[in-house]
Amino acid sequence: MSFWRGKRVFITGHTGFKGAWLSLWLADLGAEVTGFALAPPTEPSLFESAGVAHLITHVHGDVTDLSALSTAIKRAKPEIVLHLAAQSLVRLSYDEPVSTYATNVMGTVNLLEAVRHSSSVRAVVCVTSDKCYENRETGQAYREDDAMGGFDPYSSSKGCAELVVSAWRRSFFHPDRLGQHGVSVASARAGNVIGGGDWAKDRLVPDLMRGFAAGRRPVIRFPGAVRPWQHVLEPLGGYLLLAEKLYSGEPNMTQGWNFGPAPQDAKPVRWLADRLAQIWGEGAGWDETGEPQPHEATHLSLDCAKARTRLGWTPAWDLREGLFRTVAWYKGFAEGGDVADLTLGQIRAHHRAALETESVLHGS
Repeated sequence: MSFWRGKRVFITGHTGFKGAWLSLWLADLGAEVTGFALAPPTEPSLFESAGVAHLITHVHGDVTDLSALSTAIKRAKPEIVLHLAAQSLVRLSYDEPVSTYATNVMGTVNLLEAVRHSSSVRAVVCVTSDKCYENRETGQAYREDDAMGGFDPYSSSKGCAELVVSAWRRSFFHPDRLGQHGVSVASARAGNVIGGGDWAKDRLVPDLMRGFAAGRRPVIRFPGAVRPWQHVLEPLGGYLLLAEKLYSGEPNMTQGWNFGPAPQDAKPVRWLADRLAQIWGEGAGWDETGEPQPHEATHLSLDCAKARTRLGWTPAWDLREGLFRTVAWYKGFAEGGDVADLTLGQIRAHHRAALETESVLHGS
């Protein structure tokens, strides 16, 4: 990770759950980070609680504003751009479809346009979602060359964002002309992430953690739905590794990449909720709602063989470890622990685990 020391990095969406974790990680690695985002989407938020704004350059802005985004990138002069800004909730996309497409699609267009007119950027990772695929409910894990799609506005908008990345890459950042434009662009599709500091409404783990902490039984909508669960640090590590490869100009990196757990960690919601309640203790439990709900996919999993074989990426923590780390974070928060220390402690523990995993895989 010494690669990142002194690198100028621009992150969109740094006030969100994943963006705040990534900002803390990069700051801890010695990168010069500029973040561009709206105010934190929740109260509380990891961004505020961990004091992220004191560790990086914080720019308040909206990715739907091309002028503001372009100005911020010109001023920051980043070498690497990580695009995480998004409307990230399926249920909210039913209530606010227009703003979902504006942020997820036009926000990506604006980001790539701003990069196109930058003289400093060398590598771009655009983060979308595992829900970008046309989910035919076959039970098969999706590969990077499967069709884009999406039933609901959120999923569809992420499929659209992938098409935008592909179009800009082929039109303006073609890898065969890297010597002319100098920019390598890839997209990253992550499975469902868990971890401390997520306070989003209508998201499974935050709903459970709020309920358990308050001594009540949270209500779950789709206990039979299967998702590729992983701790938030797993895909973030994948994004960083991919960005390093892009920056170094390695061939055949400018593609879409899946970052998800091992196949056995694609589990039903019911299984996850039961394990979290067990780890939390204190009589924690949950109930199932009987009310009709908007459509969500029943089964979703990712084939991550390409990232494992070609990037050398593999999860450092399995799902059970990720669940223990998640509960430990929320309990530490509830007990008034220092949020930056809690979060950085887990980042550093994950890094040690990643080094051990790499050592085992390479037989050293």
